[in-house]
Amino acid sequence: MKKIVILIVDDDPAVRLSLKLLLSRNGFETVLATSPKEAMETVRTETPELVMLDMNFSRATTGEEGITLLRQIKIFQPDTPVILMTAWGSIPLAVEGIHAGAFDFITKPWDNSALLQRINVALELNSPKTDASLPAGRFDRSFIIGRSPALMNVLDTVERIAATDAPVLIMGENGTGKELIAEAIHRNSRRKGKSMVKVNLGGIASSLFESEMFGHKKGAFTGAVADREGRFAIADGGTIFLDEIGELDLNCQVKLLRVLQEHTYEMLGDSRQRHTDVRVVCATNANLPAMVGEKTFREDLFYRINLITVTLPPLRDRTEDIPLLVDHIMREHCAQTGRPIPEITPEAMAFLCSLPYPGNIRELKNFIERTLLVSPGNHLDEREFRSQYDGAIPMPDSPTRSSLEMQERESVEQAIAHSGGNLTRAAALLGITRQSLYRRMEKYGIKGN
Repeated sequence: MKKIVILIVDDDPAVRLSLKLLLSRNGFETVLATSPKEAMETVRTETPELVMLDMNFSRATTGEEGITLLRQIKIFQPDTPVILMTAWGSIPLAVEGIHAGAFDFITKPWDNSALLQRINVALELNSPKTDASLPAGRFDRSFIIGRSPALMNVLDTVERIAATDAPVLIMGENGTGKELIAEAIHRNSRRKGKSMVKVNLGGIASSLFESEMFGHKKGAFTGAVADREGRFAIADGGTIFLDEIGELDLNCQVKLLRVLQEHTYEMLGDSRQRHTDVRVVCATNANLPAMVGEKTFREDLFYRINLITVTLPPLRDRTEDIPLLVDHIMREHCAQTGRPIPEITPEAMAFLCSLPYPGNIRELKNFIERTLLVSPGNHLDEREFRSQYDGAIPMPDSPTRSSLEMQERESVEQAIAHSGGNLTRAAALLGITRQSLYRRMEKYGIKGN
C-alpha cells in the first residue's frame, strides 16, 4: 500500500525533526525542505498529499515569504492542501493565507493530537474515497424530510464530510432545520457513540460564558457552591453544537477561539489545563462574512469554524418538498392526538405550496398544527387553511395583497438605503439571503448601486 507523502517546509531543524518523528510514528512518509527553493523543486517533480508550510524563512517575521511560497505551490499543485504553521503574532496573516488558498493554519507550539487531527481532516477531505467512508445506503437522514435538488445537494455534502472531524458551519434562515443537519452530521460520524451537546450561545450571558462552557470549581465565584462540568467536558469525545454563534460578543469569541485552536481550557477557579477532544459544529442565521467586514465577528474565528460551510435553502426555494413535509407533520400530529389523518384537497395543497413562509419549516409546522386543532373534519379544503393563516389570507388580486406587496417593497428599499447600497448588509437586515433579496429586487424593479 502506497504511503501518504507529506512535504514539510521549515528552516528550523528542530521543527523539521519534530514533525518528521511525529508523522513517521503515525504511518506517514515525509519529504523535508529547508527553503522556498527546495520546496519548489519538490512540488515541480512530485505530488505530495499534503504540505506543512512555515511562514518565515529569514530574520523577517512578517510571514510574507510564506504567503508568496503558498501562491507558488498552488500554481504547480492546485489540489494539494496546505497547512500553514505560524505563531500567535502572525494569526491575521495566516487568515490572509486562507484567502490565498491554504487549507488551514496551526500555531506554534502545537498540540500533537490536535495537529494529527487537522492533518487527517485535510487528507480525508482531499481524498476521492471520502464519500465512500460509509457503506452504500447507510447514511442516516432521520427526520430530514424532502427530495428537492436543493436539499439533496446539502445532504450530499453532509454525507461526504460527516465521517471526518472537520469543523462545520451551518448557515440558513430561522426555521430551515440547522439543528437537524447538525444531528445528521453527528449520527453519521465516528463519534456517534458519544454525546452530542447542544449550546444556544444566544441564550448565555457573556458573564456566564466561561462557567457554562468550561465549568467552574467550588468557590470560584459567589454562588459556586459545588464543582460544575462545562459543556466542553460533557462533549469530550463527541460533538459540540454551537447554535447562534453570530450572537457571541467579541470578548467571548476570543475565549472560544483559544479552545478551538489549542484544544485546551481551564475551569474557573482552577489553573490546571484540561484537554478536550470534540468535533465542533456551529450554526447561525447571521451573515458572518458581513460581520467580519464590520469587525463584529473575529476573522480568525470565522475561518476556524467554517472549514466546511453548509448553507440550507429556505422553504420557498424547495416548494416541491412542501407536500412531503405537510404529510409528515400531519401524521406526527395525528399520532400524538389520536386523530385520524384527514384528507387535504388538491386546491388546499396548491394553496400551501404558494405561500412564502418567512419562518420556513417552523412556520409551516405551526400553521398545519393550528389548522388541525381548529378543523376536526376528515377533509381539509383551501378555505380552512386560508382562515388560519395569520387569521386571514388575502385573495388573489385583492387590495390587501397589493398592500402587503407595497409594504414588502418599502422594507426592501429601506434596508438597501440604510445599508448604503451594500446588498449583503441589506439582506442581513431583512433576515433573508442575498439570493432572496435579488429576487425581490427583480420582482419590484428595484435597482442596486
